[in-house]
Amino acid sequence: AGGDRWSDLRLRVLSAAMLLPVALYCLYAGGIAWNILVLAATLGLLWEWWRMWRLRPGSHMPEVVKLLLGWAYILAGATALHWLRTDEAGLLNVLFVLVIVWASDIGAYLAGRMIGGPKLAPAISPGKTWSGAIGGLAIAVLVGLAVSQAVHPGPPLHAVVLGAVLSIASQIGDLIESAAKRHFGVKDSSRIIPGHGGLFDRLDGVLA
Repeated sequence: AGGDRWSDLRLRVLSAAMLLPVALYCLYAGGIAWNILVLAATLGLLWEWWRMWRLRPGSHMPEVVKLLLGWAYILAGATALHWLRTDEAGLLNVLFVLVIVWASDIGAYLAGRMIGGPKLAPAISPGKTWSGAIGGLAIAVLVGLAVSQAVHPGPPLHAVVLGAVLSIASQIGDLIESAAKRHFGVKDSSRIIPGHGGLFDRLDGVLA
């Protein structure tokens, strides 16, 4: 059971090692490079939602409404990423958001597999636990505080609160994505990224 618990770790690390430098370079460069990255991710996400939507399980909601709601959610997140980077402090702001989301995701992954325990939302995502949620929140707050103090030392309360809010938003985004996949009857949004599934699987927290 222990081996199965960590069976996807190697692929996740290798995929992240390949994709992370590209994302960080585009973020650092800003301008066209960042916009191209955001556009490419947006098109991929829109395609993934359409791919899942085609399965169309029974629902009282009109099918086209489900498609448009998903696309609107994706476009809102993409617009926010573009807008946030254009600010004078855009590089640090976006980097802070990404670091918090990554820390929350990693903390939840490790705590959930090491500690286990009661399920967070078994009807939506059977694999997520309360220990993972709390671990992700704790790691995100600590990392956010460390990054904040390294970049702009000052009173820690703002960084702690913002780190906690972003971590919670990230985990809500993860649950939204899990609920969508369960509704459409798929395990992953696609298989574009080895070990991670699709773009939606990897960017759910960032979108939120």
